[in-house]
Amino acid sequence: MIRLLALIISIALQIVAASIALRFMRLTKYRLSWILLSISFTLMAVQKTIQLVEFTSGDTSPELEMVDAWMGTFISVMIFAGVILIRELFFSLKKAEYDRIRSERRVLHAIITTEEKERKRFAKDLHDGLGPLLSTVKMSVSALSARITEPTDREILNNATVVVNEAITTIKDISNILSPHVLSNFGLLSATNSFASKISKAGAIKIEITSNLGKERFNSDTEVVLYRAACELINNSVKHSGASRIGVELNKHGNFIILQVQDNGHGFDNTLLENEEGRGMGLSNIETRVKSVNGVFILETTPGNGMQAIIRINLTENELTGIEDEL
Repeated sequence: MIRLLALIISIALQIVAASIALRFMRLTKYRLSWILLSISFTLMAVQKTIQLVEFTSGDTSPELEMVDAWMGTFISVMIFAGVILIRELFFSLKKAEYDRIRSERRVLHAIITTEEKERKRFAKDLHDGLGPLLSTVKMSVSALSARITEPTDREILNNATVVVNEAITTIKDISNILSPHVLSNFGLLSATNSFASKISKAGAIKIEITSNLGKERFNSDTEVVLYRAACELINNSVKHSGASRIGVELNKHGNFIILQVQDNGHGFDNTLLENEEGRGMGLSNIETRVKSVNGVFILETTPGNGMQAIIRINLTENELTGIEDEL
């Protein structure tokens, strides 16, 4: 009775398994490996059915035993062949995932490239369009200074001169932030040093930069991503951390370039980074940009222990990706 129950349960389960496997054949695009396994499940149900017939009828004829034995052998061969061939299915899934990731990175790269082009265009329009106009206004105001003798009028003229000078300086600063000429002309380290020196001029916070890059240049995408990330992380520390010191390390080790930014501020709860709202727009932008150049972004912080951010980019992979995109 127990054997009968076991056979019935075994047959039922194998029929269910066979039906599910047959349904999955379409999802696997009718690959031979899955077809063999599906047929094996079906034949196993048939084999158990034969055994059930033998058990219930009490007929153990040599013919049925021979059929059962050869069917078992045939099922074993099909399962063996299916398992060997199923590696192709896993390779296809892995390739599909790789293609998806590469496609996602290309989209991110295209978005960021377009953004940088718009930044450069806007910076050029400000510098070449509005800049000369303000310079003309400054010259006109200066020309009036020799004709004005009244103290009140001269004070108004002096105020206008100061405002125009501030406007010219502001346009230069905005233009440089949008598209830093130091980065394009002198490289990543020089641009980072230039940005840090402007922040340090206020005297409220000390920024120390250490690097082994020298004047070495890299792929333009890599330089832009690291520069934007360094600026954003430094700005976050200045605005929110209450730190008195920021340390920036920018080094190349083999095929990797690593940016590390840390401060001695009050830090915050690291679990806030688990959702988009906790990360904020700045950190999300950094993560997106770093991902676009095959990089890794890690941020660690705890209340009272400051913040440490690490960005690592594989230069070899990034250069190869750039070549593929060009092709």
